[in-house]
Amino acid sequence: MASSLLRRAAAGRGRCPSPAEALRRLVSSEAAPEQALPRPLPEMPPFDHRPSPYAGMGGAEILEKRKKFLGPSLFYYYQKPLNIVEGKMQYLYDEQGKRYLDCFGGIVTVSCGHCHPDIVKAVQEQTKLLQHTTTIYLHHAIVEFAEALASKMPGNLKVVYFVNSGTEANELAMLMARLYSGNLGMIALRNGYHGGSAGTIGLTGLQTWKYPIPQGEIHHVMNPDPYRGAFGSDAAAYAREVEEHINFGSSGRVGGFIAETFQGVGGTIELAPGYLKSVYDTVRKAGGVCIADEVQSGFGRTGSNYWGFQTQDVIPDIVTMAKGIGNGLPLGAVVTTPEIASVMAQKIQFNTFGGNPVCSAGGLAVLKVLDKEKRQAHCADVGAHLVERLKSLQQKHEIIGDVRGRGLMLGVELVTDRTEKTPAKAETAVLFEKLKDLGVLVGKGGLHGNVFRIKPPMCFSKDDADFLVDAMDYAMSGF
Repeated sequence: MASSLLRRAAAGRGRCPSPAEALRRLVSSEAAPEQALPRPLPEMPPFDHRPSPYAGMGGAEILEKRKKFLGPSLFYYYQKPLNIVEGKMQYLYDEQGKRYLDCFGGIVTVSCGHCHPDIVKAVQEQTKLLQHTTTIYLHHAIVEFAEALASKMPGNLKVVYFVNSGTEANELAMLMARLYSGNLGMIALRNGYHGGSAGTIGLTGLQTWKYPIPQGEIHHVMNPDPYRGAFGSDAAAYAREVEEHINFGSSGRVGGFIAETFQGVGGTIELAPGYLKSVYDTVRKAGGVCIADEVQSGFGRTGSNYWGFQTQDVIPDIVTMAKGIGNGLPLGAVVTTPEIASVMAQKIQFNTFGGNPVCSAGGLAVLKVLDKEKRQAHCADVGAHLVERLKSLQQKHEIIGDVRGRGLMLGVELVTDRTEKTPAKAETAVLFEKLKDLGVLVGKGGLHGNVFRIKPPMCFSKDDADFLVDAMDYAMSGF
């Protein structure tokens, strides 16, 4: 037995060692086996696209000029920011031609895919004919788009106002609510985000986005956060707090209530089930108007519904939208009832660029692509697969405190202690860089920046989802 082990230990070495030397080698190899081979890197799914050679300004020069000529409040991702020069569907390319899986969609803005051919074609064809006129003249594009958008809305939400961004949409919605109700007081949620203008900063409930200016007659109530909220998933308890706030913190009459059904910037938090139904009833009894901010969650992204508010079984009085409505075009909209819209006729309400021919043509193309490619159903299917894989990853890595969301509107919260839910701020920053190096671009959110925001273009596939999770697993293996 021993002699056979010695022979095997000596085999293949080019010469026959002495029995003593062979035994020494055998004992040494058993006591200190060879190190395991390095774990292979996750492999990005194949994609049939060759980016164009880039001969433009390099990233270092861009950053230098950006610091010199653009506002200092602008921030960028990564220690060495990426110079992204091309995009195709769910992928982005840097100046060196390296491909990245875009899991953030230009901050939840690219719905159909980067440079989707149908949308590019619609924008190009309209641009060749007419770029701009404003609504002082007639043009078919704006009414075609408005009709198509109104057909997606429930109830009597049939009147459309076009603007250029989500901030503008929420500004207009707040104005409508105050004019219609005759009351100034607005109620918003803590941890919500509704824009960065002087007015919408007041609605926003995150200190990182608020300058020290008067926010004016805006009250923030408890956030119905199932993971971190004081009442967990008890929607009734949060709703009672809103009622108490109206009774004790106001005249008893309010102008309106605004909420995202899925808080985006706040870390992809889906409101406690049933919350909006109770709160809408309370707010309407107090004379207020109910506003649903669908800037990030609209157009089928959640998979289960076309609009986020439908997951709460409510119909708002006003709906605001932007981002995915234009697939990257500067486009937003407010949709409301004829009755509420009528209050705007007291004065002239006008938006120079809102509903311009190019954006309207592009927006209509977005709606058609989403229908043609069945993107809502696709988000439901791929999202369910991705959530299942993320929850499995959560079982493997203690740093994952929560996996939440629906469809392709997901969040992964990282913590250093699952019991205390201590935000893993430093660890998130490290993993963020590691994922980028692996070719995966995610977003960050939450007050502490410890939530990965996963909101890719809606053409994102199951293979992409697997690559994302494999990359997260690889990056987290060192923690």
